[in-house]
Amino acid sequence: MSAPLQQAEVQAARERLDALRSEVARVFIGSPRIPELMLVALLARGHVLLEGVPGVAKTTLVKAFATGLGCSVRRIQFTPDLLPADITGTYVLSPKEGSFTLRAGPVFANVVLADEINRAPAKTQAALLEAMQERQTTIDGDRFELPNPFLVLATQNPIDLEGTYPLPEAQIDRFLVRIPVGYPGAKEEVAMLRAHNTSPPEPRKVLSGEEVVALQSVASRVHVEDDLLEYAAALAAYTRTHGQVVLGVSPRGTLGLVQAAKAMAVLQGRIYVSPDDFQALALPVFAHRMVMAPELEGDAKARDAVITEALGRIGYRRAVRAV
Repeated sequence: MSAPLQQAEVQAARERLDALRSEVARVFIGSPRIPELMLVALLARGHVLLEGVPGVAKTTLVKAFATGLGCSVRRIQFTPDLLPADITGTYVLSPKEGSFTLRAGPVFANVVLADEINRAPAKTQAALLEAMQERQTTIDGDRFELPNPFLVLATQNPIDLEGTYPLPEAQIDRFLVRIPVGYPGAKEEVAMLRAHNTSPPEPRKVLSGEEVVALQSVASRVHVEDDLLEYAAALAAYTRTHGQVVLGVSPRGTLGLVQAAKAMAVLQGRIYVSPDDFQALALPVFAHRMVMAPELEGDAKARDAVITEALGRIGYRRAVRAV
């Protein structure tokens, strides 16, 4: 059993994470909420789906974030002709030695940037399923462990759907958070133009792979009251009985909300989870996991409205227990 988490450990973790956040903000000019949610996913050992139209710096953000982590990074540009072996790797014959050797694919990295993930067919998208859930991949019957930490940062364009393949529910459920990346505000866009007027700033290494694993360990030890676990379960249950929802939030989604809330507590310097953490994360963790009724399919506002309704109707009340 792990030792109780101390306030000093959380404070030290918060300082390191704030340094990473500052480095990302130096390169990516936009809503601070976006890198915050990426940090939540990192600490919770989850994956991120970034949605936005072209030209809003999704790839710039991911590169800055990955470089700041000080981990190995590989990029996969998803296209209709991409094969599963292009992601996982394959065995190749060495003519000199007369034997097969493994040529590892880009999935063997700490941070995998899956650019425009919905451009590849389902068979290729599925090559990431095992990696995202099990932190391993299977090549010709042989199982290989993936590096630790392991994080998939995927991007997709929700507007241009021609020639795309929607992510299946099984795969989209593997993303801990979905983050919309919209247009910057007027002041942010001017600041971006000023920063990139001469030469764009280059991201710098802030952490290391070992530090990231240690930070994840801190987040996993954050305390969660049983009342809050019941609150999370009630929020998920509400989506499963809603009249506009065909398929509600899965138990994996409920677990993801709890893990994300623990990560948020670390970012705010606390050793415990509060109801505010669940309320702040319910939309990015829950909304993309629901399948809406046919007439509302693809309507992001309708999905968000269901979660907002759940937060408004499901109240949190701390139980009174006998001493």
